Amino acid sequence: MFRRFSHALIEKNLILLGVLTLITVSIGGLVQIVPLFAVETTIERVQGIRPYTPLELMGRNIFVREGCYTCHSQMIRPFRDEAERYGHYSLAAESMYDHPFQWGSKRTGPDLARVGGRYSDDWHAAHLRSPRAVVPESVMPPYAFLDRPLEYGDIQDHLRGQRAVGVPYTDAMIASARADLEAQAKPDEDPTAFSRRYARARQAAFDGNGRDITEMDALIAYLQMLGTLVKFGDVTPESVRQQ
Repeated sequence: MFRRFSHALIEKNLILLGVLTLITVSIGGLVQIVPLFAVETTIERVQGIRPYTPLELMGRNIFVREGCYTCHSQMIRPFRDEAERYGHYSLAAESMYDHPFQWGSKRTGPDLARVGGRYSDDWHAAHLRSPRAVVPESVMPPYAFLDRPLEYGDIQDHLRGQRAVGVPYTDAMIASARADLEAQAKPDEDPTAFSRRYARARQAAFDGNGRDITEMDALIAYLQMLGTLVKFGDVTPESVRQQ
């Protein structure tokens, strides 16, 4: 009887209904927003995470531009079947410099969070140019057009934009962005300065063509670094808490 009376009172009083609705929505919003203020305590501090090299960053842009994320997630969930197939579950720290991140659970193709180093550069190039020549059951469209030259004249501005949203690119990284991009795609270049700015970054003619820097170079460079920065054997719940 009381419940029917109270419901009737609320439903007939527009102001009371509005106030109670606002309170309910505010509580729900606070539950989602307040934890974000403690985000620094929810991201594992692990060794090895660094910003993308200029070439890897351009490759990531191509990955997003071509919609690769609609079929390939980069999130391994903490379940036994996922870990046995793909490797160590994904850490929040691995995506701390991603804008936007590539997490998700929709997969038409395999998850790519640990694809770096699993296949050769030649395999990736062949797979992108003609997927079914390498994986007969693949439904992926061909991306042979990525052999076109990479446009990277604005790479310094791009790194400045990334720094504006929190990626820790230094002034030296921004000033050397063009030279670093070219050095990574040409293995004959002196690696000293480039390696000092980007630890554990490979230099290679990723598309097999050492003359030109192509979109294929950039995309393969990005794919080949995924999952390679963290030594997962050293990552345990206890070590994560101590860092």
